[in-house]
Amino acid sequence: MSAMTGPFETDQYDKTLDLLLREPRRWLITGVAGFVGSNLLETLLKSNQQVVGLDNFLTGRRRNLEEVRTIVSPFQWERFLFIEGDIRDIGTCRKACHQVDYVLHQAALGSVPRSVENPIATNEHNIDGFLNMLVAAKDSNVRRFVYATSSSVYGDHPDLPKVEDKTGRPLSPYALTKQTNEAYAETFDRVYGFQSIGLRYFNLFGPRQDPEGPYAAVIPRWFAGLIRGEGVYINGDGETSRDFCFVENAVQTNILAASTANEHALGQVFNVACGQRTTLNELFELIRTIVGKTHQHAREARPTYRDFSKGDIRHSLADISKARLLMGYNPRYLVGAGLEKAAKWYIDEASFGAGAA
Repeated sequence: MSAMTGPFETDQYDKTLDLLLREPRRWLITGVAGFVGSNLLETLLKSNQQVVGLDNFLTGRRRNLEEVRTIVSPFQWERFLFIEGDIRDIGTCRKACHQVDYVLHQAALGSVPRSVENPIATNEHNIDGFLNMLVAAKDSNVRRFVYATSSSVYGDHPDLPKVEDKTGRPLSPYALTKQTNEAYAETFDRVYGFQSIGLRYFNLFGPRQDPEGPYAAVIPRWFAGLIRGEGVYINGDGETSRDFCFVENAVQTNILAASTANEHALGQVFNVACGQRTTLNELFELIRTIVGKTHQHAREARPTYRDFSKGDIRHSLADISKARLLMGYNPRYLVGAGLEKAAKWYIDEASFGAGAA
């Protein structure tokens, strides 16, 4: 594993950003106050795009939007229109899609454990809400609908690396909702000729990822635990592995997918990852090394191992050749470089901003 490799040159992405600066578009980001949504907002505003954002703050945070506002210029922030609303309401979806060129649909009720505990809520947001957005975008003649799906759709399929056309049985209600999203998008393409592209995220991490709450992602939770001198827990023996992907790689794929002129990319789903596998034990060592540079007590920390999580998969590794070939995707940051870049945000969040709404 070349954990510290990056950044990479990404010629197609740079060309796309240059084109957007010359020819601004109007974008809708659902879930704009969330982790991925707010990072998309930051990049698009820095590129002088007009952005409509939709969020109900069920999992998104107002402070994420405030943070973006402090990063971009006043001129760029004025190009942002925020709508507080819910994708479960079709009227709200229609309002948000009005005169939009591209939809980046990130809104969902995430987390495998949450879906096991409450499958009805997961279905309402991830299937009913998704269908509302598809219909609203189609009826508004949106040019392209790009949506977040998940590596969880691979389910119990044993092959590594994961290739887009080989999926298994879902291991959670959450995974089932994402499989359903993909089926709906394919059906709308076939029946209505409505263009969409799905992005299967693999274990994203980066700034503005929530370290708090029962469904917090492992990386921000471990940063916070090490900084505060609290316990760090690993489910299983630590040899479970994931293809961890820095959020800027996901931002890149969203923008490429919305902008691509390659007809062969339309109606497809793509893995969004780095094509590298990192075990939880290796991940812990990387994070402990980073935190230990500024927090001496973390250098001697050890994880506590406990039972495997229900509905979890043992290993995950993406084949990203399809996204490279059809969209020009090239991840700029592998896991080590991404952790180094995100570290200041994680450390500041754990030290000063924990629990803020």
